[in-house]
Amino acid sequence: QVQLLESGGGSVQAGGALRLSCAVYGSSSSSRCLGWFRQVPGKEREGVARVWTSGEVVYAASVEGRFTASRDNAKNTLYLQMNSLKPEDSAMYYCATANCCAWLGLVLRRSLGYWGQGTQVTVSA
Repeated sequence: QVQLLESGGGSVQAGGALRLSCAVYGSSSSSRCLGWFRQVPGKEREGVARVWTSGEVVYAASVEGRFTASRDNAKNTLYLQMNSLKPEDSAMYYCATANCCAWLGLVLRRSLGYWGQGTQVTVSA
């Protein structure tokens, strides 16, 4: 069985930085796409970044240039370096893994992948 565990969330002032980690257990991530999502109460979940097995990354327009996603296949770990944080970045951040063919752009239906329970990021003005 596959399990994912996010860490690194917290509270930071606008303009600050945080680094999130996602450890994947029970399956090798080297042959699967990994991704970050975020969600605010009352709003739909949105894709933040998707990382292919090769390390290639695609970002949401709202974070491109500020966030950097990467993966360490040997450690089965996904990272998200978040710089120049804005209050609108505040959300619960989730990581997920699935076969790359299950993705449509930054969209991944929840039933098609494995998900962590999230880590909270709060950015104050």
